[in-house]
Amino acid sequence: MRRTSASAEDTDPPEFPPSPASGVEGIDNFAEWDDENVVRDLRETIGKYHDVIPIEADLNAFEKLRKYRPDIVFNIAEGFTGVSRESVIPAMLEMLGIPYTGSDPLTLGMCLDKGRAKEILGYHRLPTAKFAVLKSWPLNGQLRHFDYPMFVKPLFEGSSKGIWTDSVIEDSKALRPTVEKVWNTYSQPAIVEEFLPGREFTVALLGNGASLRVLPIVEIAFEALPQGAKPIYGWEAKWLWDSPDHELEIYKCPADLDEDLRNKIETICKKAYNYLGCRDLCRIDVRLDANGEPNILELNPLPGLIKDPTVHSCFPKAAYSAGMTFDDLILAILDEACKRQGVSV
Repeated sequence: MRRTSASAEDTDPPEFPPSPASGVEGIDNFAEWDDENVVRDLRETIGKYHDVIPIEADLNAFEKLRKYRPDIVFNIAEGFTGVSRESVIPAMLEMLGIPYTGSDPLTLGMCLDKGRAKEILGYHRLPTAKFAVLKSWPLNGQLRHFDYPMFVKPLFEGSSKGIWTDSVIEDSKALRPTVEKVWNTYSQPAIVEEFLPGREFTVALLGNGASLRVLPIVEIAFEALPQGAKPIYGWEAKWLWDSPDHELEIYKCPADLDEDLRNKIETICKKAYNYLGCRDLCRIDVRLDANGEPNILELNPLPGLIKDPTVHSCFPKAAYSAGMTFDDLILAILDEACKRQGVSV
């Protein structure tokens, strides 16, 4: 039996303040972190087949990893500080020569920087909404050729942090206060995009090379949102409007797609996965433009893996639709990482 280690971030706030890049104290300050139930489910699932050593992704992680030297780490560490926070644990593992699941530090850092990721997509001629990264006034014509409505969000955040219904702005009056809200709340640049008016999908990819596959595509059902809500899947939809007492039926999986559109979505997502250097798994958000053509919104190479089917977690939702169990999904991720790195389990 081989030994594996589940590397998970702390489920309590750190004992030191977050850096400016992680925002200030607020309702969404720790939105990216997994709760103890997620860590428990992963530990129990992997523990059925392997010895597990849970290691917190905290300031003691490096010494613990060096001490235990697991055969492979199942990495779910989001990190807690800095614009490259998701890269910290993988960088430690690279230094120690310990295999791990998921993408490397470079890919994790590039994908967390939404502007940098979109630059790479654009270089490879993959469709993505027109965008600009705003750091200060004056704009010097950065938005001169943009059309309203526009979409404003923090440059370095995930889990819908900083994405609210008022993140969609209809005119120039709303631009400055919305951008400054991002600057002041999260102490980081804002990324402004032309808003895409079409349907939205999230695409789970699993594997590497010839084994790369697309799981059933999930559609975001905007008709499930409260009346008058703007068609975005933001903080309110994920964390406020969806509750045990009033479940928001926001996902359709598999999405109702004709063959041509499905092929287009799968093709651009596979290309994006490879161009950004993703490994083992990634979730990619896609939205249709005014002409019905799919555009890539962003990539998440460290997607949520929540077992509970009543909780909205896109990657497991897609896996369940493909006929997989949670055990199947976690073991598939682990198997892909082991094959890629020559680890025998």
